[in-house]
Amino acid sequence: MMTLYGIKACDTMKKARTWLDEHGVTYTFHDYKKDGAPSAELLATWCDELGWDKVLNRAGTTFRKLSDADKADLDQAKAIRLMQAQPSMIKRPVLALADQHLLGFKPELYATHLDG
Repeated sequence: MMTLYGIKACDTMKKARTWLDEHGVTYTFHDYKKDGAPSAELLATWCDELGWDKVLNRAGTTFRKLSDADKADLDQAKAIRLMQAQPSMIKRPVLALADQHLLGFKPELYATHLDG
Protein backbone atom coordinates (compact mmCIF):
# COMPACT_ATOMS: atom_id res chain seq x y z
CA MET A 1 0.00 0.00 0.00
CA MET A 2 1.22 3.51 -0.73
CA THR A 3 1.65 6.24 1.83
CA LEU A 4 1.01 9.93 1.36
CA TYR A 5 3.13 12.16 3.62
CA GLY A 6 2.31 15.75 4.47
CA ILE A 7 0.19 18.12 6.52
CA LYS A 8 -3.59 17.83 6.47
CA ALA A 9 -4.31 21.57 6.26
CA CYS A 10 -1.98 22.23 3.30
CA ASP A 11 -3.84 23.20 0.11
CA THR A 12 -1.56 21.11 -2.10
CA MET A 13 -2.14 18.14 0.18
CA LYS A 14 -5.89 18.62 -0.12
CA LYS A 15 -5.61 18.55 -3.92
CA ALA A 16 -3.49 15.40 -3.83
CA ARG A 17 -5.85 13.63 -1.42
CA THR A 18 -8.87 14.62 -3.49
CA TRP A 19 -7.21 13.32 -6.66
CA LEU A 20 -6.32 10.01 -5.01
CA ASP A 21 -9.82 9.61 -3.56
CA GLU A 22 -11.54 10.47 -6.86
CA HIS A 23 -9.37 7.91 -8.68
CA GLY A 24 -10.07 5.17 -6.14
CA VAL A 25 -6.44 4.91 -5.03
CA THR A 26 -5.97 3.26 -1.65
CA TYR A 27 -3.32 4.92 0.50
CA THR A 28 -2.34 5.61 4.08
CA PHE A 29 -1.98 9.24 5.13
CA HIS A 30 0.92 10.23 7.40
CA ASP A 31 0.24 13.67 8.87
CA TYR A 32 3.43 15.25 10.19
CA LYS A 33 1.44 17.27 12.74
CA LYS A 34 -0.32 14.22 14.16
CA ASP A 35 2.01 11.31 13.37
CA GLY A 36 5.35 13.09 13.71
CA ALA A 37 8.28 13.74 11.42
CA PRO A 38 9.62 10.99 9.18
CA SER A 39 12.67 9.19 10.50
CA ALA A 40 16.12 10.38 9.50
CA GLU A 41 16.50 7.12 7.55
CA LEU A 42 13.31 7.73 5.57
CA LEU A 43 14.29 11.34 4.87
CA ALA A 44 17.71 10.12 3.70
CA THR A 45 15.99 7.70 1.30
CA TRP A 46 13.89 10.52 -0.15
CA CYS A 47 16.93 12.80 -0.40
CA ASP A 48 19.06 10.10 -2.06
CA GLU A 49 16.32 9.42 -4.63
CA LEU A 50 14.93 12.90 -5.24
CA GLY A 51 17.74 15.23 -4.13
CA TRP A 52 17.81 16.95 -0.73
CA ASP A 53 17.59 20.33 -2.42
CA LYS A 54 14.21 19.30 -3.87
CA VAL A 55 12.87 17.67 -0.68
CA LEU A 56 13.77 20.69 1.48
CA ASN A 57 11.17 23.39 0.85
CA ARG A 58 13.19 26.59 0.91
CA ALA A 59 10.28 28.66 -0.42
CA GLY A 60 8.10 28.11 2.63
CA THR A 61 7.63 30.41 5.60
CA THR A 62 9.23 27.99 8.06
CA PHE A 63 12.52 27.90 6.15
CA ARG A 64 12.53 31.65 5.52
CA LYS A 65 12.16 32.30 9.27
CA LEU A 66 15.33 30.31 10.07
CA SER A 67 18.41 32.14 11.24
CA ASP A 68 21.12 32.87 8.69
CA ALA A 69 23.31 30.34 10.52
CA ASP A 70 20.70 27.60 10.03
CA LYS A 71 20.39 28.47 6.33
CA ALA A 72 24.18 28.54 5.78
CA ASP A 73 26.33 25.64 4.61
CA LEU A 74 23.39 23.42 3.73
CA ASP A 75 24.11 19.85 2.78
CA GLN A 76 22.02 16.68 2.93
CA ALA A 77 22.81 15.90 6.58
CA LYS A 78 21.95 19.42 7.74
CA ALA A 79 18.80 19.49 5.57
CA ILE A 80 17.63 16.21 7.14
CA ARG A 81 18.19 17.59 10.65
CA LEU A 82 16.21 20.73 9.80
CA MET A 83 13.35 18.72 8.23
CA GLN A 84 13.18 16.37 11.21
CA ALA A 85 13.07 19.28 13.62
CA GLN A 86 10.40 21.09 11.58
CA PRO A 87 8.64 18.76 9.11
CA SER A 88 6.75 21.67 7.58
CA MET A 89 10.04 22.30 5.72
CA ILE A 90 9.53 19.08 3.74
CA LYS A 91 8.10 19.74 0.28
CA ARG A 92 4.58 18.36 0.12
CA PRO A 93 3.28 15.93 -0.61
CA VAL A 94 5.58 12.93 -0.78
CA LEU A 95 3.79 9.88 -2.17
CA ALA A 96 5.59 6.62 -1.44
CA LEU A 97 4.89 4.04 -4.13
CA ALA A 98 6.20 0.48 -4.07
CA ASP A 99 9.42 1.32 -5.92
CA GLN A 100 9.74 5.12 -5.96
CA HIS A 101 8.57 8.40 -4.48
CA LEU A 102 6.65 11.26 -6.09
CA LEU A 103 7.37 14.74 -4.77
CA GLY A 104 4.82 17.53 -5.02
CA PHE A 105 1.43 17.21 -6.66
CA LYS A 106 0.79 17.45 -10.36
CA PRO A 107 -2.31 15.62 -11.63
CA GLU A 108 -0.48 14.50 -14.78
CA LEU A 109 2.37 13.02 -12.72
CA TYR A 110 -0.07 11.09 -10.52
CA ALA A 111 -1.99 9.93 -13.59
CA THR A 112 1.18 8.66 -15.27
CA HIS A 113 2.19 6.61 -12.23
CA LEU A 114 -1.19 5.57 -10.81
CA ASP A 115 -3.87 5.31 -13.52
CA GLY A 116 -4.22 1.97 -15.20
